This record gives sequence, structure tokens and C-alpha cells, in this order.
Amino acid sequence: MPNVRIELNSQGVRELLRSGEMMAICKEHADKALSNLGEGYEVTTHTGRNRVNAEVAAVSYEAKLDNSRNNTILKAIR
Repeated sequence: MPNVRIELNSQGVRELLRSGEMMAICKEHADKALSNLGEGYEVTTHTGRNRVNAEVAAVSYEAKLDNSRNNTILKAIR
């Protein structure tokens, strides 16, 4: 088998990781996890220094308590 060398275009990868399409994909995964959770959770997205990020967070007292006792967000993401 011949040796294959792959060289990534760093600028292209950087643009891909920070693109709107990647944000939509991340938000889709976060929304899917949010659908497995009850009330009191929210999804936020933002573009960081290197890539886009989506976050599922507990915002109400009851949701924070439930998440701290049962790791609800972690289980919903799996």
C-alpha cells in the first residue's frame, strides 16, 4: 500500500470550525439534549477564539438542584 500524506489547510480548518454551518450543527446537538431535559434548562451558542460552542445550562433553581444531584445534563448529552 502506498504511503499517503495528508496535509491540512490550517486556514480552511479554522474557517470551518468558526463557520455558521458548524454553529448550526452544534446547536442541533444541544437542542436534542435539551429535548431530553425538563423545564429550567437553556441552550446558548457563541463563537470562541478557536471554534463555535454550544452550551446546555441549568438556569432555574430546581434544574440546578436536579443537575447537581443526578448529572441530568450529562445523561441527556449521551
